[in-house]
Amino acid sequence: MPRLKEISREDADPSVLPLYDALFGDRDPVASPGTATGTPGNWWTVFALVPDCFNHAVAGFQFYRSKNRKLKAKLRELGQTRGGYVRGSQFVFSQHCKSMRAVGYSEEYIAAIPNWQTSDLFSPIERAILAYTDDLVLSGGRTSDGTFEVLQQHLSDEEILEFTYITCTYDLHATMCRALKLEYDNVEERIVEIPIPENSTENIDFMGAVDKNVKT
Repeated sequence: MPRLKEISREDADPSVLPLYDALFGDRDPVASPGTATGTPGNWWTVFALVPDCFNHAVAGFQFYRSKNRKLKAKLRELGQTRGGYVRGSQFVFSQHCKSMRAVGYSEEYIAAIPNWQTSDLFSPIERAILAYTDDLVLSGGRTSDGTFEVLQQHLSDEEILEFTYITCTYDLHATMCRALKLEYDNVEERIVEIPIPENSTENIDFMGAVDKNVKT
């Protein structure tokens, strides 16, 4: 379950209902969850807690898909998919793998996203896009002049700004999905203590035992 409450159709703000209709038909998405792509759909029902937040996010989706965008869709999706992967959002990564297929990327390219640095598949601009995405998501925007020079060799200033804005927006969504346990990011924390076997000595000082048996 998400960490925040979900808003049913009955309790939803009127501005939210057109999207509820488009995604869930006449179902109540809380009582009968699920979307056509197989997701639970609780991103929408949780964001609906604050209609202004819901509508602001939807406007962001409309921004990146607008015909006014100069940035090519393939480069946009490359950044969104890699961004989801390195932020550790199963939801954002999974959804944009599907979007990569929709804009023409093959399975081979999608499979290479995790290890793009050692793949020969990507063109110079695609490699620069992937490196820049890592800089935005992993390095807080700290980007080398060398990477930026390659971007500017292939893209206009307008395209670079669009890419930066869209990728950072999806880093935001990936982070929020993890924090609020939405959609495919509703997972248990995997970094936990593994208990020692029941028949082992409790509270043993493992490193102390190592120190005693290491000759200096």
